[in-house]
Amino acid sequence: MTEAEAIETRRSELMQAAVQHVAFDGWSGQALIAGARDLGLSLAEAHNLFPGSARELLEAFSAEMDGRMLDAMERQPLEEMRVREKVALGVRSRLELLEPYREEVQRGLSFLALPPNVPLGSRLVWRTCDAIWYAAGDTATDYNYYTKRSLLAGVYSSTLLYWLSDRSEGYEATWDFLDRRLTNVLKIGGTLGKSIQRLMDAPTSFFARSRGFGPRV
Repeated sequence: MTEAEAIETRRSELMQAAVQHVAFDGWSGQALIAGARDLGLSLAEAHNLFPGSARELLEAFSAEMDGRMLDAMERQPLEEMRVREKVALGVRSRLELLEPYREEVQRGLSFLALPPNVPLGSRLVWRTCDAIWYAAGDTATDYNYYTKRSLLAGVYSSTLLYWLSDRSEGYEATWDFLDRRLTNVLKIGGTLGKSIQRLMDAPTSFFARSRGFGPRV
């Protein structure tokens, strides 16, 4: 194991230990210190592993969940599924992995709602949606890259909030909600995609027509 791999392993261990205290201490330096104490680490070691304290701790937790989500998706027959089914699988897998951490997720949303942390929240949602699209086989590099991820970010965020208050058996109400949101987004995405394409094509069409005017050389 390389030094970099050893550091990542220690970070993962400390993150998992600290998460056990988030329900009581929130995403905070106190949770990080409590986790370090559980592992027999000094305060200096904890700060060296997570110099960004609570923000970096939450970011590491989100990255861990993204990795587990991708592993869960890869265990499914993705080649036999439609893109919509793959995307739905990604969102559902992510939420199912969060099921043991509902209180921690609630605390995380409160933490990310603070003005200084809003950019971090947006970045974490974007990374999750990017990972889902990547696993679904998306190779877009044009405006569709941003459109797809932006629309999915809205679906994921609203479904996450719905899931947190869902008390139905097996979260069936959440999965129905997710299906409806994806249906709506596909309609919006189709219209939006055509509108953006027309906008991007407009300058080319204009200049092509303009060449019909003026002197020919």
